[in-house]
Amino acid sequence: MRIPLFQIDAFASRLFAGNPAAVCPLQQWLPDSVMQSIASENNLSETAFIVTVGDVYEIRWFTPTAEIDLCGHATLASGYLLLDVLKTATSDRVVFASPRSGRLEVFRHEGRLALDFPSLPAMPCDMVEPLQAALGSRPSATFEATNYLAIFESEAELRAISPDFEALKQFHTLGVIVTAPGDEVDFVSRYFVPSFGIDEDPATGSAHCTLTPYWAERLGRTTLRGHQASRRGGDFHCEDRGERVTIGGDCHLYLEGQIEIG
Repeated sequence: MRIPLFQIDAFASRLFAGNPAAVCPLQQWLPDSVMQSIASENNLSETAFIVTVGDVYEIRWFTPTAEIDLCGHATLASGYLLLDVLKTATSDRVVFASPRSGRLEVFRHEGRLALDFPSLPAMPCDMVEPLQAALGSRPSATFEATNYLAIFESEAELRAISPDFEALKQFHTLGVIVTAPGDEVDFVSRYFVPSFGIDEDPATGSAHCTLTPYWAERLGRTTLRGHQASRRGGDFHCEDRGERVTIGGDCHLYLEGQIEIG
C-alpha cells in the first residue's frame, strides 16, 4: 500500500521556520495503530490524516505517542495542501470535521491562510509555586484551560526559561503555555508538551485559542500579532471573535513523497 505524504512548515515566515507537519490524504481511514505508527515514524509534533466525505474533510491528528483532540498547525497545513498544492478544494474555504473538536475551517484571509477555531479562554488558578518549580522561573500569574497558562512580564524572561520536562509531565493538563508582552509584537509565547512526546513545540495554533482571548482582554484589542519564541520561531495573526478565534499564518511545502506499507 502506498500513502501520499506531504511535509509542510506552518505558521512560518520562510521555509525551515514555523512548525513542520506531516499530512496524509487517505481514501479511507487506516487502523488507529497504523496511523499511530506512521506518526511515530515521522517523529514530527503532529501528523494529520484527512479523508474526503462529501464537501467536508474529516481530520485526525497524532503526535509521536498519541492521538490528540485539536491541532492548529497541522490543520493549517492540511488546508494549504488542499487549497494551494493539490488544488482540490472548490472554494477559498475548506471545512474540516474532527470527531473530537467539531467543525473547523481554513480560509483565505488578508493575503494568508487562517484557522476558524474555538476560543478556549483560561480561568485563574493557584499554580504559581508548582509552575515555578517546573519552569525554573516564577510566573506573575497562572491560568488553566486545556493547558496551564503562565504569565511572565518580559520577552527576555520568557526566552530564558529552561524547564524541567520530567516535572512538567506530572501535570494533568495537556501542556504548559508561557507568555509575555513582546518587544516587536503584541505577545510572545512558548509551549511545552512533554507528556505527549514533544518537549517544546515550535509553533502551536491550538495554544493561540487560549492566548488570543487572554491578550485581547489584557490589551483591549481584538486583533493581535504573536510570535512563538521557539528555536524555529512561529508567526501568528490573531483575532478574538467571542466564541471563535481567527489564527492566520503562512505555510511552505518542504517535502512530497509516499509511504510504503506492506
